[in-house]
Amino acid sequence: MCMSNVTIRVPEELKRRMEQCKGINWSEVARKAFEEAARREEMQCAAAVIDKLRVESKIKWDGSKEIRKWRDAEK
Repeated sequence: MCMSNVTIRVPEELKRRMEQCKGINWSEVARKAFEEAARREEMQCAAAVIDKLRVESKIKWDGSKEIRKWRDAEK
């Protein structure tokens, strides 16, 4: 896997605290945080697209009515 470098700035006090935690891989902590933030943003964008499609759709779909239809068909 090809990796890129990213430089971030943290306050001096935080840097001192980080240096005291010898067993923590701060690069991995940052990678996970970046990944999670990107995933949340992607999910929000996808939800917005779905909402837009739902509003623009000419077909009015009701989930509870659909479930009722399938349950009634099983009888």
